[in-house]
Amino acid sequence: MASSPSDPTALAGVKVLDLSRILAGPSATQMLADLGADVVKIENPNGGDDTRGWGPPFIETEDGTRSEAAYFACCNRGKRSVSLDFTTEEGAQTARELAKAADILVENFKPGGLAKYGLDYASLKKINPRLIYCSITGFGHSGPYANRPGYDFLIQGMGGLMSITGQPDGTPGAEPVKVGVAICDLFTGLNSVSAILAALYYRTQTGEGQHIDCALLDCQVAMLANQSSNWLNCGITPQRMGNNHPSIVPYRVFAVADGHVIVNCGNDGQFTRLCGALGKPEMAEDERFKTNEARCENRELTDQILADLLISYERQAVITLLEGVNVPCGPINDIPAIFGDPHLQHRQMEVHLNREDGTAFKGVAYPPKLSKTPARYASPPPELGAHNDDVLKEWGVS
Repeated sequence: MASSPSDPTALAGVKVLDLSRILAGPSATQMLADLGADVVKIENPNGGDDTRGWGPPFIETEDGTRSEAAYFACCNRGKRSVSLDFTTEEGAQTARELAKAADILVENFKPGGLAKYGLDYASLKKINPRLIYCSITGFGHSGPYANRPGYDFLIQGMGGLMSITGQPDGTPGAEPVKVGVAICDLFTGLNSVSAILAALYYRTQTGEGQHIDCALLDCQVAMLANQSSNWLNCGITPQRMGNNHPSIVPYRVFAVADGHVIVNCGNDGQFTRLCGALGKPEMAEDERFKTNEARCENRELTDQILADLLISYERQAVITLLEGVNVPCGPINDIPAIFGDPHLQHRQMEVHLNREDGTAFKGVAYPPKLSKTPARYASPPPELGAHNDDVLKEWGVS
């Protein structure tokens, strides 16, 4: 359901001071903006957030003028931009006054990097004890790696994700592979939002703010899920398995006559229906394949039999066939295909916003659908410094 400007928002009246750049912090503050918070993005007057220039590709206006990079547009809607150099005393004082008026501050500077400007948590807590201060770094504010710079790619490697992503050793193209999007940054943004909302609720009970120390490496390790549990509980070191699953068979990509499909059988009932649909019901009664545990023990043979059956089908035919018997199956869409998908269109996952300078922005909607306080997309990504006067006046800063 599309929202309208009159809809109530969950975070109406909440003021967020955004001192973050690149992706993890800005993705978190964009979610807060979607939920109704007033997010003020502080940017260096000399160029602003680095991602404004992280192109190609760049967005173009109707007259062909080059605007910001598409990267910047993915995580900065709904915000107001204030250009402010807080490395000067005057700028630092203005930033401190904004922090005094804020409910939440999000930053991603190196540990201790903001202390010299009086913008660290210890300093700001004295003037605003209700402030919820979220620090996002690569490795956290404590520990032997605390002062190291951290980027998503580096964390994917250090955090174990690349050790389980890619083709297995001994096969063509075998090497550790990163995920095709900055997933550590994005999961850190999600974890930051959940922690901020928890802190906001705590403040409603106590009146006290707090400091949140959110590290990319911690968030990456936490999202290893069953793979880390396999090691911690069973002493099994997970390996790269390509598109296979360590604990479920079949759960992989299969070639068909005109491309590929994904087939997932999460339980034995689905496997039985898969075998029946493919004209081989006896396979589900064979002791080598009857249970998931047996199929894992006979993974290569199970997959080969299914691969031989599936290769004769065209992609849409097998998807329709398996959907008809409630076996999870689907295509591997490219990005244009997913935004053309009728289901995603029904779910209104594409957002269109126009800026006064003639730049048209498209983005991806906030995923959860709230029945009482739906997400609202109040404004497109801002021009650098476009809201200096308005914000200072509204937030009571001289």
